[in-house]
Amino acid sequence: MFRISTKHELYRLFMKKTLAYTSDHLKVARYAKALSHPARLAILQLLSEQSCCYSGDIADDLPIARSTLSQHLKELKDAGLIQGEVFPPKIKYCLNKTNWEEARALMY
Repeated sequence: MFRISTKHELYRLFMKKTLAYTSDHLKVARYAKALSHPARLAILQLLSEQSCCYSGDIADDLPIARSTLSQHLKELKDAGLIQGEVFPPKIKYCLNKTNWEEARALMY
């Protein structure tokens, strides 16, 4: 049976596996996670057809609750695929075209 005898060996094994991933691997994984839900794909499609859109308008166009929409928008924003500007009480969302193009290039 394989045993790790010290914390140093455990750290060394972890770092060896982590360093095997390139920055492109990490970017693709982040984008893929954000793109892994059909609602997020619908949001991106909607935003790609317009210059920008308010969250309320997105909620009117998609068959999901506003709270669910908010979670999906957060995931897309955290991945850098969209950006939001606050205009109280609304938030205007747009595609982050640079990151969207990068995600498309890395995925294909």
